[in-house]
Amino acid sequence: MINDKVFKALSDVNRRKIIRLLRKEAMYPSDLAEKLNVSRPTMSEHLKVLKNAGLVETERQGNSILYFFNASVLEELIVYFMEIL
Repeated sequence: MINDKVFKALSDVNRRKIIRLLRKEAMYPSDLAEKLNVSRPTMSEHLKVLKNAGLVETERQGNSILYFFNASVLEELIVYFMEIL
């Protein structure tokens, strides 16, 4: 079942941009921050919200964390809206 965290995460335009970027390839926070022209702390907060909603997952690679898109949550969201329709 879709929870409010997903809707909150998707309510921000920058978080939607992050999802679009991660849909194409996994990325590090510093690369995402550069592409979106936001500070690293700001990117960290966006990624925290997205991860909390289950929209992104992480993989530790040495001292770095690689972020990638988790399509299953959006698939559940599509099913949710299809049921409404």
